[in-house]
Amino acid sequence: MARDFKRTDRVGDQIQRDLATLIQREIKDPRLGMVTISHVKVSKDLGYADIYFTVLAIGDQTEAEVIKSSRTVLNNAAGFLRTELSRGIKLRVMPQLRFHFDETVERGRHLHGLIEKAWQQESNRPDNEDDNGN
Repeated sequence: MARDFKRTDRVGDQIQRDLATLIQREIKDPRLGMVTISHVKVSKDLGYADIYFTVLAIGDQTEAEVIKSSRTVLNNAAGFLRTELSRGIKLRVMPQLRFHFDETVERGRHLHGLIEKAWQQESNRPDNEDDNGN
């Protein structure tokens, strides 16, 4: 009988849980916004873990500035985070951490805006035209 989950998926889930806690408790850099780890994808050989995060812009910074500064802080702290993860997760080799901004949320907002715009245009259409064009 085949396993329901691959080992890389289980390792990725554990890294995601532990990393979220570590970032919240251990990283005190003021440039880091409110970060959420949305997904972790671990390579088959466990050499790399691609970590996808979202960030909430707070204060007077634009979202692009917060994304850039948060990515910089996370990539600079990758060695520390990797060391701390290796203390809690028993693996022969802990994967290298690579942080990427998760653009799926932004893409979803954009698509939602397009749908809303189309719906508004459709509702503002004159009522004397029916679906047959008569």
